[in-house]
Parts: sequence; structure tokens; C-alpha cells
Amino acid sequence: MSIRTVEMALSTPGLDAEGRPVQVPLGVGGRDTAESRIPGHYDEDFGAEHMLVNIGPQHPATHGVLRLVLELEGETVKRCIPHIGYLHSGFEKLGEYRQYNQIIPLTDRTDYLSPMANNVCLALAAEKLMGIEITERCRVLRVIACEMSRIISHLVWLGTTGIDLGAFTPFLWSFQERERIYNLQEAWTGARLTTSLTRVGGMMADIPDGFEAGLREFTRTFPNTLREVDTMFTRNAIWCGRTQGVGVLTAAEAINYSLSGPMLRASAVDYDVRKDRPYLGYETYDFDVAIGEHGDIYDRYRIRLEEMFQANRILEQALDRLAALKGAPLNVDDPRLILPPKRRAMSDMEAMIYHFKQVMEGIKPPVGEAYMGIENPKGELGYYFVSDGSAKPVRWRIRPPAFINLASLPKMCEGALLSDVIAINASVDIVMGEVDR
Repeated sequence: MSIRTVEMALSTPGLDAEGRPVQVPLGVGGRDTAESRIPGHYDEDFGAEHMLVNIGPQHPATHGVLRLVLELEGETVKRCIPHIGYLHSGFEKLGEYRQYNQIIPLTDRTDYLSPMANNVCLALAAEKLMGIEITERCRVLRVIACEMSRIISHLVWLGTTGIDLGAFTPFLWSFQERERIYNLQEAWTGARLTTSLTRVGGMMADIPDGFEAGLREFTRTFPNTLREVDTMFTRNAIWCGRTQGVGVLTAAEAINYSLSGPMLRASAVDYDVRKDRPYLGYETYDFDVAIGEHGDIYDRYRIRLEEMFQANRILEQALDRLAALKGAPLNVDDPRLILPPKRRAMSDMEAMIYHFKQVMEGIKPPVGEAYMGIENPKGELGYYFVSDGSAKPVRWRIRPPAFINLASLPKMCEGALLSDVIAINASVDIVMGEVDR
């Protein structure tokens, strides 16, 4: 589904005879570009020296401990060098010393804006390695977890990017809606950020009473807020002037940088893991994949906005399926994988033995390797496991979309203005817990 961009003047547009805004072409080809806003290019004989400017690592607009070293000629960025590694997380190495279920809390802390989706990916990767087929109810609940995470992550991006560009009101709208989902997430998992929702072969817990009604009410009213944001931003002259034609990546460049998610689809590349490599039965859900045209900040905004509309559609369908699966089993019926209820473990000898062996020895997959990728809010998140037959992986490798998408930042910043760097960096939607994994 193609997104039609809106060409607008930087100043307030006039109206034609029919009362519609007059379309004023900007820059080259009718779109505003960094070059078109510079009154002439800098002369090589001007004699100005290049300046080095640091943005971060303690700067609110870098959205984490990211340091950008900019080489400037006047206000034009000649070179951008990102510096990462300030968190020293070491999640991948920590995973080699933990059983598969014990790795799940580590995934909460990578992309901490979508922890439930991270939990789902880890469980799917381990289940693929072990050849486990989960129940239908578990599959639907994991879809709900993933789409709730998508909305949460995009709402944070929308609000903070608006603040970066000077718009405060949509920040309040988006964080108010985010808080409603966090209340549901907390009721389900007991936590707002560190959810640890999944288990190999199932879930940590079933949804509580009232969860379905609360989520249905959210899906009913949430599109109203999205339409308010659409009205505020999409045809706003200032927003269009700051985002159209800025941070452009062509389709070939996006593919060469191995981008994924909204960053890739904004460059007119139709790739979504949910459609191209379906998992959790996504092929049976009715939703559209938003595709951009120009690969600029404006298209990335339009795609993320549309993805929230589509996530809302998926949640409505999942809730309908959940109602039909009322009373169906949640976890696989295998005591070697799923811990028995505490009441049984304290009263039944066989259940106590299964509990003891699973906790002390862990789940032992066969020798082999497995990779599982899912469509996370920021792009394709992949977990790769190598097993030697023991209860702990020999190697746990993360494919972090934020880290890979960040590699395109220097390319997008070259030739842009210093003031555009903040907007370009925000459009990548990085989270440093995932970058410094």
C-alpha cells in the first residue's frame, strides 16, 4: 500500500478558488532538500576551516548514550561518525551461561521499548531449535503481545520525535495512550518494562480477568488519537518542511545497508517478515503493509503512523480468535518443558521430580543451530542459537535492527544541515540497549 506524500510550502499556504491549499514546489523535483535550503553552495575558496562538533553521549536528542562527531563546513555536515559502546551490556555473552528460559529476562533489556516482542522471539527461536509446536491459544496471545509492543514503541517514537522538532502536544497524546497499554501489560506480566512474558513451550501466565475487555476498549478508541496526530502533523507546513526531502535513502542504499522495518519500507522496499516469512499464523490475519516512496523522514513518519492503525486491526482480529479459544490449553502438555503448578509440585512426587530436574538441569535441546527472525517495531529482530546438547547455548547471537539501521546514519547526514541531524537521528528510532548488546 503506497503512501502519498504531501508537498507543502514552508510558509503558510494560500488557498485557491476552491478553498484548497496552493501547492508550492520546494527544492529539486518539488521536494525540500538540504541543498535547496542553503543559499548557494560553499565556495572552495571561501577559506573556512571545518569544525568538529560533538553531540552526546549525554544529550537528550540522541535518545541514549550515543555520541555523534560531526565535521561541519559552516552549518553543512561533511561527515558524521557515530560512537557506540557506552553501555557495556554484554547480553550475548551472558546468554552462554544461562539456560534458555533464564535468557528471557535479558531480552527485556535489549529493546526495552518492546520487551514482550523480544520475549516472543526468544521463545520462538528456542522452540525452533527443539522442534516444539505451541498451542493455538499461545500463538494468539503472542500475536497480541507483539502488536501491543509495536504500538508502544511507535508511540514513544512519535512523541519524542515531535519534541525533537518542536511539537509538544502530540507527545502528551501518545504517552497517554502508551500508559493505557502499559496498564494492560502490567496486569498481564506484573511489570511495565521487564516483562519476561514467554517460556519455552508457552507463556509465563495467562491473561487476567478483564484484560480482553480493557484491550477491546483500547482498540475502539485508539484510532481517534491517531487521527488527531494525523491532523496535527501530516499537512503541517513546519513538519513537512523539516522532514520532506531530509535524510533520504534510495531503495538500493537501504538494501545495501541491510535495513529493515520502517527504515527499509520508507525507501519503497516491500519487505515485512510477517508477510514474507510468516510466523505465529500472521498469514491468516488481514492487515496491510505500508510502503513509502521517497525514503525520507516524512515517509518514515507516515509508515509508523499507518503501522499503528494496522496493529490495531490485528489486535481486534486476535481478540475475536481469543474469544473462540476460551478454555483451550495455553502451554504444551510436556512436563519436561513446562513447570507443573506449585500445588502439584508440593503434593505429587512425579511432579516434584519434573520440577527439580527442569530447574536444576534445564531443558536440553538436540545438537544443532536455529535462527528465528520476527518483525519487531524497529525492524527484523533475529535470535540465533547454537546448541551442543547441553542446557545452555554455546552461542547466542542477536540480529539487532537498531544497530544495523544506525549504520545508515552517516550516509543520511552527509550534506544535511546541522539542525537536520537531530531529525535524521530521531527517524532511525534507535534504542541503545539493543545497539550495545
